[in-house]
Amino acid sequence: MTEPAERQQRVVLITGVLGGIGRATARLFHEKGWWVVGVDVAPPQEDLGGAVDRLLTLDIACPDRVSELMDSVAEQEGRLDALVNNAAIQINRALDEMSLEDWDKTMEINLRAPFWCIRQAHGLLRETRGAVVNVSSVHAEATSRRISAYAASKGALSAMTRALAVELAEDGIRINAVMPGAVDTPMLREGLARGHSGEGSTEEQLRRFSEKHCLGRIAQPAEVAQAILFLADHDRSSYITGENLLVDGGVTVALRTE
Repeated sequence: MTEPAERQQRVVLITGVLGGIGRATARLFHEKGWWVVGVDVAPPQEDLGGAVDRLLTLDIACPDRVSELMDSVAEQEGRLDALVNNAAIQINRALDEMSLEDWDKTMEINLRAPFWCIRQAHGLLRETRGAVVNVSSVHAEATSRRISAYAASKGALSAMTRALAVELAEDGIRINAVMPGAVDTPMLREGLARGHSGEGSTEEQLRRFSEKHCLGRIAQPAEVAQAILFLADHDRSSYITGENLLVDGGVTVALRTE
């Protein structure tokens, strides 16, 4: 097999690649001709259909493993054109139920890990004048009950996106974020099954969710993937950096009293 660096094929690294948004993003980049390196904490339970060219199982919350990951990309791919920080966790608990361990774990995965991935990928991205796309959340803009740690981590991630966009512009590196609203992913459905959005079946809660959006539905992972590709691809968004792009079906623009 020809190495991607030899044929000048663009390389993207996607964390949390086995999640709903991660899989859709890998599939889209692969369809557009990118070489996809995927990372997740657990091995796949099913075939990924060729969407990931190289899959690594590791915990990005471990700084040493992230350093090893970037060394591996430098050695085997020889370049990195885009980093997509998608891996995240969501712990839904009220303040009185939230432990320090819950808080620290959320910050470790949702904030510290993306920072360290960017830090360790800096040299590779500088060589290609590449891009970073952080997957933040609508909760960085407007939030709800029982989700304080997640909202805080995503708010900080969006702020870090702006700060690093200023800092790394001199290296030609663009850094942006997408802020998805409700997306039909396993993580969302698991949260609804635990009654995160009130009473009723998962489908009933999804229907109520959908009615709160201007577009009358929640997003599919492939729709968020399109926004990620747009921000990662220099040919599509060369003059955009420091942006936190809402992909929320208009859920944040309408008054709650409407």
